[in-house]
Amino acid sequence: MAHRTLLRGGDAVVPDGSGFAVRRVDVLLDGGTLRIDPPATVQADEIVDCSGKLIFPGVIDDQVHLRDPGLTHKEDLRTGTAAAAAGGVTTVLEMPNTKPATTTRALWEAKNKIAEEKALVNWGFYMGATPDNLEELQAANPDVTCGIKIFIGSSTGNLLVDAQEALERIFAETTLPLCAHCEDETTVRRNTEAVRQRLGEPPWPIRVHSDIRNEEAAVVSVRRAIDLATRHDHRFHVLHVSTAGELREIAQAGPQITAEVCPHHLLFDTGDYERLGSWVQMNPAIKSVTDRAAMWQALADGETIQVVATDHAPHTREEKEADYPASPSGLPALENSLSLLLTHGPAHGVTVERLAAAMCDAPARVWGLIGKGRLADGYDADVCVVDPHATFTVRHEDQLTKSHWSPWHGEELTGRVLRTFVAGQTVYEDGAVRRKVAGHATAVRCDHARGGYHATPDGIGLA
Repeated sequence: MAHRTLLRGGDAVVPDGSGFAVRRVDVLLDGGTLRIDPPATVQADEIVDCSGKLIFPGVIDDQVHLRDPGLTHKEDLRTGTAAAAAGGVTTVLEMPNTKPATTTRALWEAKNKIAEEKALVNWGFYMGATPDNLEELQAANPDVTCGIKIFIGSSTGNLLVDAQEALERIFAETTLPLCAHCEDETTVRRNTEAVRQRLGEPPWPIRVHSDIRNEEAAVVSVRRAIDLATRHDHRFHVLHVSTAGELREIAQAGPQITAEVCPHHLLFDTGDYERLGSWVQMNPAIKSVTDRAAMWQALADGETIQVVATDHAPHTREEKEADYPASPSGLPALENSLSLLLTHGPAHGVTVERLAAAMCDAPARVWGLIGKGRLADGYDADVCVVDPHATFTVRHEDQLTKSHWSPWHGEELTGRVLRTFVAGQTVYEDGAVRRKVAGHATAVRCDHARGGYHATPDGIGLA
């Protein structure tokens, strides 16, 4: 018989009409599936007293870079998913810019084999678009491939797709949902040359990163991608929105367009370069205080921003400490994202219920993930238990990511993940990861025909 764990007396964040509500209910992890508010006579192998605790759906992070294969000195699928479990993240969707890049079905399958050996949480892998791999994108298995990633600017190797003809074919002749890194390559190169004319050859002050990757670069590219998606009636997700201008473009788009924001664009602005330097160097770059405020408002109202994702992209400290622009863009965030949002969200009108929608339910709907994203009968037993009142200080040395640093080092957060379950099995508890749990983490199952943020009348998602 499957192991049963009863989470008793907690405040569960559960579906309620067109949104979510916090209700005092028991949650039964019946093997790999959930039962909400089971009979008082139900039998369980373990009963967990959750009084005063939040029972949260397992977080789904739809944009992570776990560096496996080829870049495993920065992160790998074991350390990255350990960090995920510590942050209440039970499903990660991983980007294709590994080494080699995930641009063929054979390379995608090879990455899945690595995950089967290493991953501690559920996983899904995007296929990466190139100017000439259309047939591979068409041949991707739609049952388990979460989507296609396009780098419309800011890429490595052969992943840049900037030519209009190639983009037209990808949007017109593929069926999987598309997402993109949107920064206009022409604008970025022009801005780079302007900085060179002004300051001479590098190294340059880190603050010019936001001059090079400015609002114009983001808006031009997002407008272009929305036009493609609209004309070809293709589901399209805008990754890591960072500017108010992008929000205005997305607000005018049709229902096939969804978008997300990352913690660093909510919590940092260009004034933080002086304090943190390249530790907050990101692509897209951090922007102004005004842009940051617009991100919070969009997340709170849920109309233009549906999803929160981290864009977890670790590099070693030595790499990040190089002079700009030799310093790479990217930062680790997986294990602190939920706590960061629980800490800072209320001041911006972002409630616990809104977080459940943006960090759990919406990514499941955008990518058509079956059985994920909510606490409901029959859904997968992917759950995290959070003490909403517990405080802790983020420290480099405590991070489970292989990079062992955080841009939030020294910050006190409120809302600590106590325990994380994947398919009903504990993978993280009280600061420790269970590294040898067998048979829990699996590749995501997708139903893209039923997916999509606007696909169901109740506005919540998959039944």
